[in-house]
Order: sequence, then structure tokens, then C-alpha cells
Amino acid sequence: MRETDDHAAAVLLHCDNAVATITLNRPDKLNPLDRTTIIQLRDIVVAIETRPEILVVRMTGAGKAFSAGGDLGGYIDLYQSPDDFRVFLENFHSLLAAMERSTKIYMAVVNGACVAGGLELLLACEVVVAGAGAKIGDGHLNFGQLPGAGGSQRLARAIGALNAKFLMLSGELVDAHEALRLGLVNRVFPDDGLDAGSMALCRAMAKHSAAGLKGAKHLVNEGLRGDLQTGLRMELEYVHNYATTEPDAMEGLLAFRDKRPPKYRK
Repeated sequence: MRETDDHAAAVLLHCDNAVATITLNRPDKLNPLDRTTIIQLRDIVVAIETRPEILVVRMTGAGKAFSAGGDLGGYIDLYQSPDDFRVFLENFHSLLAAMERSTKIYMAVVNGACVAGGLELLLACEVVVAGAGAKIGDGHLNFGQLPGAGGSQRLARAIGALNAKFLMLSGELVDAHEALRLGLVNRVFPDDGLDAGSMALCRAMAKHSAAGLKGAKHLVNEGLRGDLQTGLRMELEYVHNYATTEPDAMEGLLAFRDKRPPKYRK
């Protein structure tokens, strides 16, 4: 795939070998997650799933924000058309579910503001890195709104109910280092090193087995759906099948034994 040539597009896609970058591209509006953007994002996520050479996907925003959230002005019309608003919510849920079900690893690369719907998009990613100047929070109640794309559910699972309720009820935005402490962010880079640092991390992950990346993501996501004992049994069965049928599992061991780089399937 090549970088999108249509600079009017709300979302851009660029692929560099095993790493794809999705960029929200309405910097003048702080990259709002409106109806058009959500549909374009979902279509790109679906298209990426058909590309076996892509293992890791970065998501970021053009300009000075990852995403400041939904289009508040557009909500005025949406709220007066309940059927249209339900379609919007369903599409947003469908996008985030597609990311979570994907065999690819999604990384949120947070430059600047990440608020409300932007936070909901972040929470559907496996890895989150941020620039030191990032500001992250829920923010819905600052405008009399509630998170409707899974934010209240994923946030509590990510950082615990007490921290989630504080962010939701206070409307506060936290800086990157506080987000790191809370468990919303995995790593903080200097703002001018965010792009290079996140790409280097993606390339390092992309050196792993595609089947192994998929399996690690599956084990965590599926385990969270049930109780501990169910998750442990699921892990045992999955890993037994992986180790005894997936060639990459044996290749990793043989490469270690022979002191050579592994040659994983793509």
C-alpha cells in the first residue's frame, strides 16, 4: 500500500514493510471522531486485516492532537435523530471491536490531546506510547456527555474502577507521566522523538512471529472475558495447540539452539 494521495481524506494510511501507520487527518479540528472518520477508520482496519505482511499498526493524529474526541457540534443534529445516533454508536463500537479482534498489534501514538472518543480509541489498542507533552483524559462530563463507545467499560478494566471513575467524574486531563503511572501509557518519549521512538518499537515487535503476536494478543483479550480459572484452561489449550502445531514455535527453539536468527513464517 502507498500513502493516501487524497489530502482531503479524514484518515491517511501509510505502510512501511511490516508496519502500517494510520493518521487522523483533520488537524484544524483536532482530529474529531465524527461519522465520516469512524467509517473511514473501520474500512482501513478491515483492509489491513487482509494484508499478511503487516504485523503492527500505529495510530496517531496529524498536527497537535491525537484526537480531542467527537464532533460536539455534529452531535446537536445526531441527538435529534435517534436512529442516526444509534448507527454512529454502532459503527464506533464496530471499529473498536474490529481492532480488538484483529490479528495485528495496534499501537496508539499519542501526540498532544487525547480526550473522550480519542481515549476510547486508545483503549482498543494493545500498546500506548505518548509524547511528554500529551494530555489524556475522558472529558465527556465537561460538556454534559457520557462515553458511548466503550470508554466506561474499557477504562475501568485498564486502570481500575477507582481511577476510571475519577477521570470520568473530574473531567481532568493528565499528563503523559501521570498516564504512565496510572497504566494508560506504556512508554513516554520526548515530543520530538515520539515518531522515531514509536516506529523503532513497532519494528522491534514486528521481528517476532506473526502467529506468536496474534497468540499473545488473543490470550490476554480472551482471558479478560471470563474468570481466572476459565482463562487458565483456555491458555493451556491454546498454548498446547500452538506449540505442537505452529511451525514458528519450533523454529524459535531451533534458532536458539543453532545460535541463528529465527526465520518465521509471514
